[in-house]
Amino acid sequence: MRDPYSILGVKRDADAEEIKAAWRAKAKSVHPDQNREDPHATQRFAEVGRAYEVLKDPSKRSRYDKQRLMAEARAREQTIMQQREAAREAAERAKVAKANAERILAELAKAEAEKAKADKATQAAMQAAQSSTQSPSPNAGQKPQHQPQAKPSSAKTEAPQAEKSESPEDVVSRIFGASPEAQAAADNMRRDGEGTQDATEGDGSTEGSARPLGPFELITSLVRRLRGVQPPPEKAPDLFIDATVAIDDLINTVSITATLSDGRDIRVPLEGGLTDGDTVRVKGQGLKLNGMQRGDVVVTLKVLKSEKFRVDGLDIRTVLPVTLENAVLGCETSVEGPEGPIELTVPAWSGSDQILTIEGKGLPDGQGGRGNLLVEVRVLLWEKPDEKVTDLMRLMREGLFL
Repeated sequence: MRDPYSILGVKRDADAEEIKAAWRAKAKSVHPDQNREDPHATQRFAEVGRAYEVLKDPSKRSRYDKQRLMAEARAREQTIMQQREAAREAAERAKVAKANAERILAELAKAEAEKAKADKATQAAMQAAQSSTQSPSPNAGQKPQHQPQAKPSSAKTEAPQAEKSESPEDVVSRIFGASPEAQAAADNMRRDGEGTQDATEGDGSTEGSARPLGPFELITSLVRRLRGVQPPPEKAPDLFIDATVAIDDLINTVSITATLSDGRDIRVPLEGGLTDGDTVRVKGQGLKLNGMQRGDVVVTLKVLKSEKFRVDGLDIRTVLPVTLENAVLGCETSVEGPEGPIELTVPAWSGSDQILTIEGKGLPDGQGGRGNLLVEVRVLLWEKPDEKVTDLMRLMREGLFL
């Protein structure tokens, strides 16, 4: 069965009269006689009846409310468990990623050291060969004899070693294999190196080759390509509570105190534009779970019921008793408002269906304005019957007979 409150369209704190009125209106609108072309009209009408059967009986309504609260608590608990499991898995992934990053850093540092060593040996060999070819001959003035040109054997020996120095692509392939993801990371790293070269040439550098990426640049690029952007910590589920507020609190836009299920008290700021049933989100005051951002508290406002006033959106409604003669002839009177008495005029011939509007005396709308005070006229008879009025009413109903 669906939520009976939703079926009848009433709030969860609605009284018996509101529930009964809502049931009558709903039953009339969905009655099969009024919806002959709707094949589901009978089913909808029966659903409205079952919802009213639950809510009109205090014991059944209380039992349903308890079951609903228990179901919501179980759902929240399940959500918390799922969030905890997700946080645990995220921590495991972060741990594995950290270990991989450390291993990659060690491999790249080793490759960088080997490459630097090979480059240094190659440069030394080339300098030695160049100095030997440029040295003066000891037999000056004699006919130069053909001497076999000295070959930089050391350069040849060290050149293969230099050629064997690993590039970023080789490092990625050796560590991660030839997977498409690793190949894409190597390509991106190579493009980063080419971009660095272009930037250097644009600045007037005379180097003809790209500046090799250092180990820290390689690890940063590799981890960024393989793992992507690290997502922020997940947020704990929100905590939902109800808070009772007075009409004066909404008018004055003050802060109220709400108590959480763990006994903590929080301050709930009331801004303009709030009314009965609205929610206020208090950030960072909800559930606190390991490895997760602290959740929020979502407070649903419940306006305290009053004998004189009731809230209707941003408007405030009240009742003005008017005697029969004042209703017929009109009068000047005053009505009690939420901020004190207010003078108003009751027009002549005002019935109990008359609503007098006093603008700007309702709840703040958050934009510098306010709702209205709606005064409902209620015509009252005198405490004791009046024979003249009774005869007049009888005469008007039955007519004058001579």
